[in-house]
Amino acid sequence: MTKTAGELAAAIGAELNGDKDFEVRGVAAPERAGEHDLIYIEAAKHSERAATSAAGCVIAADDVTMRGKTVLRHAQPKVAFAKAAAVLVEQGPIAVGIHATAIVAPLAHVGKNVSIGPYAVIGEDAHIGDGTQIGAHCVIGAGCWIGENCRFHPHITMYARSRVGHRVEIHAGTVIGADGFGYVYGDGRYWKFPQVGIVEIADDVEIGANATIDRGSLDDTRVAEGVKLDNLVHVGHNVQIGAHTVIAAQTGISGSSRVGHHVVVGGQVGIADHCTLEDGAIAGAQAGIPTGKTIRAGQTVWGTPAREIGKFKEAYAWYARLPELGARIKELEAQMRGKGKKKSSPQKAQRKKGK
Repeated sequence: MTKTAGELAAAIGAELNGDKDFEVRGVAAPERAGEHDLIYIEAAKHSERAATSAAGCVIAADDVTMRGKTVLRHAQPKVAFAKAAAVLVEQGPIAVGIHATAIVAPLAHVGKNVSIGPYAVIGEDAHIGDGTQIGAHCVIGAGCWIGENCRFHPHITMYARSRVGHRVEIHAGTVIGADGFGYVYGDGRYWKFPQVGIVEIADDVEIGANATIDRGSLDDTRVAEGVKLDNLVHVGHNVQIGAHTVIAAQTGISGSSRVGHHVVVGGQVGIADHCTLEDGAIAGAQAGIPTGKTIRAGQTVWGTPAREIGKFKEAYAWYARLPELGARIKELEAQMRGKGKKKSSPQKAQRKKGK
């Protein structure tokens, strides 16, 4: 989509320096940009990249000098660039119209301008909001509710009665509403605990490919507005995730854990059952959070078991020195043994004399 520099500046809240009528047609990295692409730089040390780029328009901070280009000044260039990209880059359609091979139950409610791809299945009493796109081979179970302007990529499965808000994007292969891992042991075997809750996903959530979100057992599993889940994230039954939290790939959250708002969770983090990550907490990549542990608001943790990052770094520094410390201990032990032998020698000589 083409916008003038002046229109972009107004859209992203930037100060314009240069030609307000300059046409911007796309976004790119400085080295790959054409004349009508938008680029950005965050610091003065990258000025040379922008200066040698073919791009005619650049987003930059106030302290960056830039000649010969139209500049959009913003305190957070990367954030401004992302906002501009949302305006300039049009998303390709996932589906167009309702394909002849799609199966839509007679009692399903399909809103205006809904697109449903090949071989998708929409169950009885399902609700699909206006402008939503459902990709090929998706299965939307009976009684599911999907809001307006959502984007469901191919091969998504929503189990019965799951609910998704407006403007939600879900990538290929994700499963929402499968039974949670709930069993109790008795009489020599495992008995399945009821999994009769639902999944509720709020507005403006994005879920990566092959993620899994289990339905609640007796309660519900809830994902609040603005949450971003990466590929291969697993959310167990009854988990509650607060607004605008981001969770990176291969993280697993066990049942009945609570994650607050604006929490950051790195890749491959393991969160055991009944844990709490309070608002604004940060869990570094591969952190392991044991059952029932609470990570306090604003705290950053790392390691397994997870601990405050300062303590983790201190412990890790000692861990890295273990070979060196082990060698020193062996040396000291050898010295002590040598001293012991020297002390005992005169006594042995006396004993020999007595004989």
